[in-house]
Amino acid sequence: MEGETFLWLIRHAPVVGVAGTIHACDAPADLGDLAQLDALNQRLPRDAASYASPARRTVETARALGLEPALVNDFSEQHFGDWTGRKHDELAATGGEAYTEFWSDPAHKTPPGGESFADQVARVRIGLSLISPGHATLVVHSGTIRAALCIALDLTPAAALRFVVDPLSLTRIDRLTSGWRVVSVNQRMT
Repeated sequence: MEGETFLWLIRHAPVVGVAGTIHACDAPADLGDLAQLDALNQRLPRDAASYASPARRTVETARALGLEPALVNDFSEQHFGDWTGRKHDELAATGGEAYTEFWSDPAHKTPPGGESFADQVARVRIGLSLISPGHATLVVHSGTIRAALCIALDLTPAAALRFVVDPLSLTRIDRLTSGWRVVSVNQRMT
C-alpha cells in the first residue's frame, strides 16, 4: 500500500478468570483499572481507524477506550486447540509428551488442534497488510503484538517471543515507505 501507516497496538485488559489458564475467546476483560484506561486513552490518536481481535476481552477493552473497532480474525491470539480452557499447571502434570514437546520449541511447535506462533506471525502479516495508510489503533493480544514486532524487526519467531507485553500496555510501530520503525514497546501509562 502507498503511504505511511502509524500503528497503536494495545494489549487488552487482564482477563477475568483463573490465572495460568489458556483462556477461550469468550473470556471477559477486567476493566477495573480506570486510571490506566484513562491514561491510555489520552495517548491514542483521534479519528484513527480502529481494529480488534474478535475475542470478547479485546472488544470490551476497545469499547472501554471509546473505540468501535472493526473485528479482524487475523489479529486473534494464537490458537491453542485442545489446551484452550485448561491450566498450564494441569497440562504440565497430565499433558504428557505433547506439552513437553511444545515447550522445546514454542515458536514452531503446534498444540494439539491448534497453531504455532510462526503460523500466527503469518496470519498477522496478512492482517497488517490490509490496514490502510494513516493512524490505526489495534486492541489485540500479547501474541499478536509479538507477531507484529517479529514482522517489523524481521526477527525469527523464537526471538519475538522474548518480548514482554503487559495488559493495557501500548506498543507503537510504523510502516513507512522505507520500511518499519519501532517507536516503543510495552509502555505503561501509570
